[in-house]
Amino acid sequence: MAEPDSGLSRAAQWLALLAGSLLLFGVLQLAHLPAALLLACMLVGIAASLRGFAVRVPQSFLFPAQGLIGCLMAQSLQPALLLRVLHDWPLFLGFTTLVMAASMGLGWWLSRHKVLPGTTAIWGLAPGAASAMVLICEAYGADPRLVAFMQYTRVIIVTAVAALVARLWLGPGSSARLDGDVWLLQDNYNVACTLGLVLLGMLSTRLTRAPSGAMLLPLVLGVFLQSQGVLQIELPPLLLLCAYACIGWTIGLRYTRATLAHARRALPRVLVSIAVLIIFGMSLAVALALLGGFDPLSAYLATSPGGADSVAIIATHAVAVDVGFVMAMQVARFILVLLTGPRLSRWVAQRAQARHG
Repeated sequence: MAEPDSGLSRAAQWLALLAGSLLLFGVLQLAHLPAALLLACMLVGIAASLRGFAVRVPQSFLFPAQGLIGCLMAQSLQPALLLRVLHDWPLFLGFTTLVMAASMGLGWWLSRHKVLPGTTAIWGLAPGAASAMVLICEAYGADPRLVAFMQYTRVIIVTAVAALVARLWLGPGSSARLDGDVWLLQDNYNVACTLGLVLLGMLSTRLTRAPSGAMLLPLVLGVFLQSQGVLQIELPPLLLLCAYACIGWTIGLRYTRATLAHARRALPRVLVSIAVLIIFGMSLAVALALLGGFDPLSAYLATSPGGADSVAIIATHAVAVDVGFVMAMQVARFILVLLTGPRLSRWVAQRAQARHG
């Protein structure tokens, strides 16, 4: 199936993408939705891609955007919270493992019923680290187009639902507003060190080819240096907004008509699986709120099976949310997925192939 041609030059496509995103961002801001810029760029990116736009966010922009989000996550993980995580590590590990088990189980179910070819379903529903799963899956017999479709469909739906839940739960004042003080930088030394972490993340990704290194290295180093009192992470707000836009466009522009046509037969069951994951995350949030004494919205964002970067943006832009706790849970799952996800997905996929040929 041939891709449609928008008939616009690349410069005109970028201008249209920017104008549409800013317009939708203004509408979502009026609705007080958290992470309005991220959602606007995602949705406009999807619409643009389906209209035949061929532009993509270059890696030279995406890597620093991921690094800034890694620093944003590290900023929330203060030493006191890390001690709390260590004290309650069975709780964190248990709930993280449950989310992973649910994702793998649903992927195995889709594979068993031959909804998608080969091991695609298992890689497509692996939680978190979406870009890593898309890059790794082809080596294990999965169709990377369908894995990308499943991963980013899950991320978009979960992100949109999480933002909507935050808006409905907290009311009109749920979104942090961009007032005058937010643009002021407090310490140039801390800003320079923070940007240095972002640069290190970019270099590590280029040298090691690790798909998540651009976000993971600033996250880990940022948490360590903050805990030692060496620096206090400070992020330029304008750069953060640019990072939100880059991540939103990257996710949205991955959709094409050819991929959607290829996935059309599986779409209903894929959507059902994503809905089951969201409901399962809500159930875990209720249990976490009851067992750990956390407020329900923070518990929901902590167990939300979306991308760690997307949830980080929502949590930091929703007032009255325990951002540190949400980040601790999301980071724990993100690291666990990076360490065990490929091997676990491969093991489940091999079992499914051996059982069903």
